[in-house]
Amino acid sequence: VPCRVRHICTSSAAMVGGKRQLLTPSLRLCFLPCRIFVLGIGFFTLCFLMTSLGGQFSAKRLGDSPFTIRTEVMGALESRGVLRRMSDMLELLMKRMDILARLENGTDFHKGDEARFPLDRLQPAAGLMERIQAIAQNVSDIAIKVDQILRNSLMNAKSELGDGRRDQCEVPRDPKYPDCAGKVEWMRARWTSDPCYAFFGVDGTECSFLIYLSEVEWFCPPLPWRNQTAAPSAPFPQAAFRNDLAPLLDLVGTGKESLSFMKKRIRHLAQQWLRATQRLEQKLKGQQGDQKHILIHIGFLTEESGDVFSPRVLKGGPLGEMVQWADILAALFLLGHSLKVTVSLKELQSNLGVPPGRGNCPLTNPLPFDLIYTDYHGLQQMKQHMGLSFKKYRCRVRVIDTFGTEPAYNHEEYATLRGFRTNWGYWNLQPSQFMTMFPHTPDNSFMGFVSEELNQTERQRIKSNKVGSMAVVYGKEASIWKGKEKFLAILNKYMEIHGTVYYETQRPPEVPAFVKNHGLLPQHEFQQLLRKAKLFIGFGFPYEGPAPLEAIANGCVFLQARFNPPHSSLNHEFFRGKPTSREVSSQHPYAEDFIGKPHVWTVDYNNSEEFEAAIKTILRTQVDPYLPYEYTCEGMLERIHAYIQHQDFCTMPSPPPPAKAQSPAMQSPPSPLALSPNATHLVWSPNAHRDPQAWPPADSLQVWLSEGRHSCTETCRLHGLVCEPTFFRFLNKKEVFLQLSITCDSTEYEMNHLYPAVAENVHECYLQKEPLLFSCAGHNTKYRRLCPCRDYREGQVALCRDCL
Repeated sequence: VPCRVRHICTSSAAMVGGKRQLLTPSLRLCFLPCRIFVLGIGFFTLCFLMTSLGGQFSAKRLGDSPFTIRTEVMGALESRGVLRRMSDMLELLMKRMDILARLENGTDFHKGDEARFPLDRLQPAAGLMERIQAIAQNVSDIAIKVDQILRNSLMNAKSELGDGRRDQCEVPRDPKYPDCAGKVEWMRARWTSDPCYAFFGVDGTECSFLIYLSEVEWFCPPLPWRNQTAAPSAPFPQAAFRNDLAPLLDLVGTGKESLSFMKKRIRHLAQQWLRATQRLEQKLKGQQGDQKHILIHIGFLTEESGDVFSPRVLKGGPLGEMVQWADILAALFLLGHSLKVTVSLKELQSNLGVPPGRGNCPLTNPLPFDLIYTDYHGLQQMKQHMGLSFKKYRCRVRVIDTFGTEPAYNHEEYATLRGFRTNWGYWNLQPSQFMTMFPHTPDNSFMGFVSEELNQTERQRIKSNKVGSMAVVYGKEASIWKGKEKFLAILNKYMEIHGTVYYETQRPPEVPAFVKNHGLLPQHEFQQLLRKAKLFIGFGFPYEGPAPLEAIANGCVFLQARFNPPHSSLNHEFFRGKPTSREVSSQHPYAEDFIGKPHVWTVDYNNSEEFEAAIKTILRTQVDPYLPYEYTCEGMLERIHAYIQHQDFCTMPSPPPPAKAQSPAMQSPPSPLALSPNATHLVWSPNAHRDPQAWPPADSLQVWLSEGRHSCTETCRLHGLVCEPTFFRFLNKKEVFLQLSITCDSTEYEMNHLYPAVAENVHECYLQKEPLLFSCAGHNTKYRRLCPCRDYREGQVALCRDCL
C-alpha cells in the first residue's frame, strides 16, 4: 500500500508548459504517508544495524589489541558484508529522501498553509532525516575502518595459524624466568580481576597470557614468533641555563592558595635567582650536563591527600614545605631541565601513562621522565597506580622529606622485624633518594631551600635601622604562645615584644596585652619587621622551619630552647611515627650546630636565670646579617646540579660479595685503604685504583672507629668531617678490622643498621649483609662502629671539596 500511495503521489504532478506544476494542497497530504514510511525504514534500519553489529562484535572489547584473534574474526567476510549492505541500504534511503526533499523545496504550497500545517510538526521529521544522514555517513566510515581491521586481523591470523603457533602456546620452562609458570597460573584464575589486563589484550587464552607476561610484564621469556623491536634511545640534549622565570609561573598552575603563595615567592626572588644562575654558569664554564625530563608531583596538595595546607595558607598555617617546593621548582627550571608539574591525581595518571583499571598492570609505555620529584603522599599515589612499573622505575624517584628517613625504617623486612615500622617508611629505596630540608641526616640527601640575600647597601641599611630593644616571637599560631607567660614576662622587662599571630575577629587570648601583634603578615612585610628587630625568639615549636634562617639573614640574633632530654620519636608526640630515631637537641639543630654563637643562642628555658642572662648578653652583642652559602640561590643551584648529574640510583655499584661466599681459590682483592701517618684512622691509598665515575670521589674517604655511645654521624662530626654512606661498601670487609688492629675471633654477616661494627669485649666482628641498611645513624654501647667519613666544602656540607 505505501508503494502505491507513493506512486500516486509522485504521479500527481502535471507538466504544464514544460514545467512541473503541483496539484491542489489536499493532494499534497499524500506525502505524509511517504514520510512516515521513509522514517520507519530509517528506524528499522538503525535497529537492524545495532542488532547485527552487536552480534558480530559482542565479544570484542574496547581494549583488545590487534594480536587478539577471536572466532568472530573467522566470519570476517560475513561481517564485512553486513556492514556493506547496511551502508548500501542507507545510501538508497538517502537518495529517495533527497528526491522528496527536492520535490518539496520546489513548491510554494507551504506559504499559505502554515496555519493548517505548523512548521514545528515538520521539524522533527527534518531532524530525523539529518540524523539518518549522519548515521549513514558514520556507518560508511565504520565499514571502511572495520574492513581495514578485519583485513589486518585475517593477515595476522593466517600468518600465526599457518605456523600452528596459536594452538601451541605452552608455558616455557626457562630457568632465567622461574616465576613464569606461577604467573600464568595466576592469570588463568584472576585475569578478569582488573580491566587493565583486557586493555593489554588478555582474552583468557594461553597465548594472550604469555604475550602479556613477556611483553607487558617481564616474568616470562619473549615468544620467538613475536616481533621484538626495541625503539632506539635518543641522546640527551644538553641543559642550558634559563634567564627568565615567567614560563615557570605558567607551569605551576592556578586554583589553590598554596600555588599562589609559591608563585609569589618565585616572583619575589626572581632577580636573586637570575644573578645566582649567571654566577654558577661562569663557574661551570659550559659544563652543564644533560637535560633531564622531570616530573614534579606535589602529592600533599592533591585533593586525594586532603590538601590540608591550601586552606591554611592565609590563616597562619605551616609554609615551610611550600617554601621548599617553590625553590625546588625555580632551581630545576633555571638549570635548564624540562619540567612537568602536577598537583592532582588525574594529571599524575595522565603523565605517567597509567592504564585503566585498579592499578595492577604496568604503565602503557616506558616512563617518559628521567626523574620524579614528589613527597610521601605522591609516592603512595604512584605505587597505587603504577603497578609493577613502580618497582621498575622507583630508582628515578626523589622524595622531598622534611625530617628524613633512616635506613632502619626504610628497609621493609628489617623495619617489620625490629620494630621500626611506621606509616611513612618501609619503601626500600636507596636512603639518598630521600631529600631533606636541613642536612641533619647524612643518610639522606640534603635538598634545602633559599633565604633572601642582601647586597652590601642593604646590609648597611639594616645595621643602621636596627631597634636594639625590639624582639619578634617565632610562631604564627596562638597555641605556640600558650604557657609561655613566664618567659614573655622576663623578656618584656628588657625588650618590646612583637608577634605575627593570625586572628580573625579579636586578639587571641594566648597573646599577652603587652605584645604588639601585627597579625599574619605577607612575606615582604614580615621581612621588613625582621630587619628592624634585634632578637628573634623561639618557644620550642615549630621544629626546623625556614624562619630562623631568614631572621639571621636579616641581622637578628636567634634565641631558642635547649631540649633536655632531646626530643625524639621515643618521647615526643610530634616525632612519633616519623621514620627517624634522630634526637633533636633544640628547636633548630642546624642553627645550633652549623651556625652557633653569636648568631644563635641555645639555652635552657627551664632555668630562668640562664634565660635572663642570655637576653642581657644579646642586648650587648652586635651581629651582621649572615646566611650560609648552602642556603643561597647559588648554593642550592650548585647542589641540585651536582645531584642531577652524579646521583644515579638505577645503576648503583654492587657491593663486593661476602668473603665466605668466595671459593677458596679466589683471592680477595687488596684493600684500597691504608693506615694514616698518625695511625688513628684509615685513608684512601694513593696507589689504589679510583673509579673516575664514582661520586663522591673515593679519595675523600676517611675511616674512623666510633665510641660506643656515638653514631657515625657524631663520630665524623667530631673529626670535622661528615658521614658518607656511599662509602660503606669499602669498609664492609674483614681486612679493614685487621688494618685498624682490631682482633676478630669471629666475623659474621648479619642484617643490622649498626654494622659493620665490633663488639670489643668479646672480640666479635660483624659485617653488613644488606646494603640498604648501611646507615650513619644509630648507636649501641655494645658496639664500636666502622664509620665512613669525608671532607666537605665550607658552607656546602652536601658536597666534598672535589664534588662539583
